[in-house]
Amino acid sequence: MKIQKLLFLILVLSMILNAQAQKKSLNVEVFETSASGNKLTKIDPIATSKNSIKIKINPKRMYQTITGFGGAFTESSAYLINKLSKENRNKILEAYFGETGAKYSLTRTHINSCDFSQKQYAYAMVDGDKNLEHFSIEEDKKNNLIPMILEAQKISKEGFKIIASPWTAPPWMKDNKHWVGGKLLPEYNDTWALYFSKYLDAYKKEGINIWGITVENEPNGNGNNWESMIFSPKEMTDFVQHHLGPKLETDGNGDVKILGYDQNRAGLKEWVDEMYRDEKSSKYYAGTAIHWYESTYEVFPEALQYAHHKSPNKYLIQTEACVDSDVPKWKDDNWYWIKEATDWGWDWASEKEKYLHPKYAPVNRYASDIIGCLNNWVDGWVDWNMILDKQGGPNWFKNWCVAPVIVDTENDEVYLTPLYYVMSHFSRYIRPGAIRIGVEIAYNDIQTTAVKNPDGSIVVIVFNPTETKKELEININKKKKSVSISAKALQTIILQ
Repeated sequence: MKIQKLLFLILVLSMILNAQAQKKSLNVEVFETSASGNKLTKIDPIATSKNSIKIKINPKRMYQTITGFGGAFTESSAYLINKLSKENRNKILEAYFGETGAKYSLTRTHINSCDFSQKQYAYAMVDGDKNLEHFSIEEDKKNNLIPMILEAQKISKEGFKIIASPWTAPPWMKDNKHWVGGKLLPEYNDTWALYFSKYLDAYKKEGINIWGITVENEPNGNGNNWESMIFSPKEMTDFVQHHLGPKLETDGNGDVKILGYDQNRAGLKEWVDEMYRDEKSSKYYAGTAIHWYESTYEVFPEALQYAHHKSPNKYLIQTEACVDSDVPKWKDDNWYWIKEATDWGWDWASEKEKYLHPKYAPVNRYASDIIGCLNNWVDGWVDWNMILDKQGGPNWFKNWCVAPVIVDTENDEVYLTPLYYVMSHFSRYIRPGAIRIGVEIAYNDIQTTAVKNPDGSIVVIVFNPTETKKELEININKKKKSVSISAKALQTIILQ
């Protein structure tokens, strides 16, 4: 009888201890992409807390609201997807926009042609047509750009935002009369503002609502290589304040977000100083757009912090990034994890700037940059081309790049590169409206960020670029969970 009572007491004590342990323990789901072969794979990362790296989450410390993640609809991508079988077209669009895929929520496209077009074109090619009586977006229907966007819209359950950017005005509006370089002639300020308005209306008629525009892709120029048009910070701000902003407002497009700048982060200060010089100038700007090409290694946190604090209620969106200066590697996952890829500065950077353009693994670039951007107030991150071929094109200028999805149209094959899975870690699990929250980690070689989603779930992203597996201890609200992360791996951890 005494033994039975003792056993009963032990059972009750065990149940109490287990209940207390469960109160202090977190339930987590972990998805991992790794050099060892995981591809957004759900794993059970068994670990002990012994010698673990502590990650402390503070939901009460709140930062920016997330706008979204995604990639760009370009003519090159539209051309390629149209050359694939229906099965593979659907596979790619589902991978990017479907419920089982990356669920892209923020995208970009080009107004007129860009370097990733088959040819140079504009929607108004009649010289001197100030009222744009011959304006037409037929070229975007013929080149499959509009059909691709419409197909994506059908697949996307929650929908996605689109930012549209011009690389240049038609040559007849510019002082040099060329596609490349030159400035907009003052006599065409109103015509160019009207051009934006007509574009927005024309796309709306096709069933595509443009969420935002940038005034000019890379207003500092691109070395006179492909379509471009030069603006100084003052010239752009004057154009937005006196022409573009008022025109969109008058024509019923005042809800479309105007983003200024749209080039490398290192030049942010002089641009935001001018954009937000006073209340009148900042009225029409919804935010600032940035690129990473000054360096795919350095995030420029001081510049990002400055831009945010200059106007805290404005958007700060990364609108373009890609691995360039290299032809993509076909079905070679390992290449995306090793330091053999270069960026465009590798070939020309001075010794003084060489550190900004090292050989740097493509996966590391994307994962490190997105985490670094989020941790410095960036609220949206958009990749460049969604689809390219085995050459890294096509485009008329032949400046080859890498995309998350590579295709072989001759053999009707599709390759989802590791970069696709890196993008998915963010776009699939961090939803629009999420709020970045506080996270601390006492280990310099691992990067992390955390958000609270609109549905209340908390998502922690952890990147381990080291050659060794690491043990982690996640702490939040006096609860904790020990997990492990593989060597050279990216994890999304969802806290329940």
